Amino acid sequence: MGFFSKLFKKKKHQENDTDDWETVVYDRDDVDFSDEEERSRYIANCLEQMGEATREMNLLTGEYSLITSHLTDMEEIEALPEPQRRELDGIAGRLVALEQDSNRYRGRKNRMKDADFYRLREHEAEIQTGIEKLTECEVYGGKIKQDLQRLDRERHAYEYRRQELNNLMNNLRGMTVIFVTAFVLCILMLVVLQFVFRMDTKVGYLLAVAAVAVAVTVTWVKYTDDDRELHQVEIAVNKLILLQNKVKIRYVNNKNLTDYLRIKYGTESAAALKRLWVQYRREKEERREFAEAEAKAEYYRRQLLTKMSHYRIAAPERWVSQAAALLDKREMVEMRHELILRRQALRKQMDYNNGVAETARREIMDVAEKYPAYASEIKAMVAQYGAEDSAY
Repeated sequence: MGFFSKLFKKKKHQENDTDDWETVVYDRDDVDFSDEEERSRYIANCLEQMGEATREMNLLTGEYSLITSHLTDMEEIEALPEPQRRELDGIAGRLVALEQDSNRYRGRKNRMKDADFYRLREHEAEIQTGIEKLTECEVYGGKIKQDLQRLDRERHAYEYRRQELNNLMNNLRGMTVIFVTAFVLCILMLVVLQFVFRMDTKVGYLLAVAAVAVAVTVTWVKYTDDDRELHQVEIAVNKLILLQNKVKIRYVNNKNLTDYLRIKYGTESAAALKRLWVQYRREKEERREFAEAEAKAEYYRRQLLTKMSHYRIAAPERWVSQAAALLDKREMVEMRHELILRRQALRKQMDYNNGVAETARREIMDVAEKYPAYASEIKAMVAQYGAEDSAY
């Protein structure tokens, strides 16, 4: 087993007893004090126990003093004469009320985002005009879309009619070719009948010429009418295209302006901006009230601090954050009870560490007495450790 297990050895039958874990046991039966290394190690471990306990005591003493000071302040406050206490409670009451108002504002769930608030505050002077402009752009944009849709329908109708006229004119040209071809064939047949078969074909020539003349005339008239209508349709289509281009330019400019205004005011629509504006005005008033409450609260904090500094209170600034306890006796009692429990716990820790340090000191003194030959060496180690601990 190692040196530490020998140094802090416990009885075997108490090995699982947690109460024994708190007891520091020194056992030097197996230590050879004639051996310089073992002797120095044993004394050094005792000194380390003293040093650790002392450092812990210093920390605990500071906390213990603070708690004691707080309890003393409570007693001083409760011992104040009635007029001074009423004055103190009056200041504390106003401070608590203002802090409650501030906490309600901070805890409000539907608070406006700071980014939205500061953006609208930046454009506060022009926000109403911005809402009107954005509303106008959205309404005008809707009308332009309707115009574009109407023009598009009209252009498609004219395009369909132009396709129909082209088909009709192609058909008429085909019919004209058929009529001419049929006329030529009729003439050839009549020529054959006249010169081969010696038949009288004068009437046939007249009928063929009359038929082809009528057919070509009707076809030509219809073709001319269709061509005239096609020309009018093409003119109308061109006019519609020009008009669409003008409307498209207005649409793009209006859309760009709308997008710019939405980016500028950080909104999706005029309606959303209007709702945000209403929320901003309400938020602005609430923030103003909050700022006034904070300023008043700070004033009463200074008043409370100044007033309490006139009495024998060690830490008046501590009561600025505990003003509610000055007004509620039950809270003051609970606070005192908690502080007393904490002080008792600290006292227990301090007594324990003080006992550890004292036990280690007595152990070192006992070793020096039992081994006087090494007393000067042990004394030098104690002095050196004390100097190092002070530097630490």
